[in-house]
Parts: sequence; C-alpha cells; structure tokens
Amino acid sequence: MKNAKEIVRTAEDGMATAEYAIGTVAATSFAGILLWLIKQPWVQSALEGIFRAIFKF
Repeated sequence: MKNAKEIVRTAEDGMATAEYAIGTVAATSFAGILLWLIKQPWVQSALEGIFRAIFKF
C-alpha cells in the first residue's frame, strides 16, 4: 500500500530537474563568455604581463 507522500503530488514535483537545466545553461553561457574573453588580444597581453611579472621572464 502506498503512503500519503507517494499519493499526494505537490506543485514542487519536477522542479529539481528544471533547476538543474537552468543551472547548466547558465554555467555553459558563463563558460562561453569566458572563452570569448580569453581569446581577446588585450586579455592575452594582460595575462602575459602578469605571468611575466610573476616568473620574471
């Protein structure tokens, strides 16, 4: 026999999946922006300057 939790469905059913989907889309969008940013010449030269200062090339 099913207990009350199994019988009663709430408005929150399935929300975890939707939240994971939104989180995944947000994370991949953020990664895409970071990739685009890192490919910019001014960012590459800034990173190169930082690493040259750190390692004294």
